[in-house]
Amino acid sequence: MQNALDAWQELQDDFHQLQETHKTYKQKLEELTGLQAACSSSIKKQKERLKELQNHFKRCDSQDSSERELILQINNQIRDRQNVFFDMEAYLPKRNSLYLNLVLGNVNVTLLSDQAKFAYKDEYEKFKLYLTIILLLGAVACRFVLHYRVTDEVFNFLLVWYYCTLTIRESILISNGSRIKGWWVSHHYISTFLSGVMLTWPEGLMYQMFRNQFLSFSIFQSCVQFLQYYYQSGCLYRLRALGKRNHLDLTVEGFQSWMWRGLTFLLPFLFFGQFWQLYNAINLFELSRHEQCKEWQVSVLGLTFLILFLGNFLTTLKVVHTKLQKNKTKKL
Repeated sequence: MQNALDAWQELQDDFHQLQETHKTYKQKLEELTGLQAACSSSIKKQKERLKELQNHFKRCDSQDSSERELILQINNQIRDRQNVFFDMEAYLPKRNSLYLNLVLGNVNVTLLSDQAKFAYKDEYEKFKLYLTIILLLGAVACRFVLHYRVTDEVFNFLLVWYYCTLTIRESILISNGSRIKGWWVSHHYISTFLSGVMLTWPEGLMYQMFRNQFLSFSIFQSCVQFLQYYYQSGCLYRLRALGKRNHLDLTVEGFQSWMWRGLTFLLPFLFFGQFWQLYNAINLFELSRHEQCKEWQVSVLGLTFLILFLGNFLTTLKVVHTKLQKNKTKKL
């Protein structure tokens, strides 16, 4: 009996300690919320005042060389400060993008520690790698073994789910300070749409005429994405170790300026895949003029593949051109 009473007293003491700890936690949480609001408000005011100063300096037409030099220095400091604000805001709650609001609702997705941000980013990269392998195996099975419409539908549904999930996860990473932007963000939205149209394409002559070409393209695309993952992750690891890249930078399905090492190895695969997208578009436009073609999916898919080709090809060319210009400038 005495042992039971002692155990109960010990449990009571632990419970009172828990209550005190929880009370302290709530107080700290309220303090944290207040600090977050104060920081957000101060950053907003700083941005507004900096913008006013920038506009004022633009209107200045000083003939004094020392004043022009001073204005140039201040403008450089303003640009640096905007980067500091970006890093600060990565740790502050902010409004979700329209896409995240539509998908998740008004939920705070800000991760408040570097460890949590990096863990989420690392999990995103592993998700991409595992699904790329699964999609590769699925495309091979559908192309060479499982010649059934139902298995094609499962594969296309997996593509829709994969790209849709990527867009959500990337939006969360962007809200937490990841600098992925431009075409490589839009690319996954367009790929989601393309996969959805493929999913709705009914069985018929047109579908069978394009099926093997699409599955072969999917096999090649998965192989290239697999190569890109290992190559890009290696580049990012080296650059992070040198302090030249942010820990939230991502591997994406495209050529980036920091991927310059190994250019001759990776670029031929990327360009081949991009011109295969163009070939898909041309083939689909030809099928849309076929006398038995009645499906709207044919022309829509042709246009979507054409947009993907133009976006991927022009963006890759732009990155290569910019990097070549920088290298030429350094040599001079």
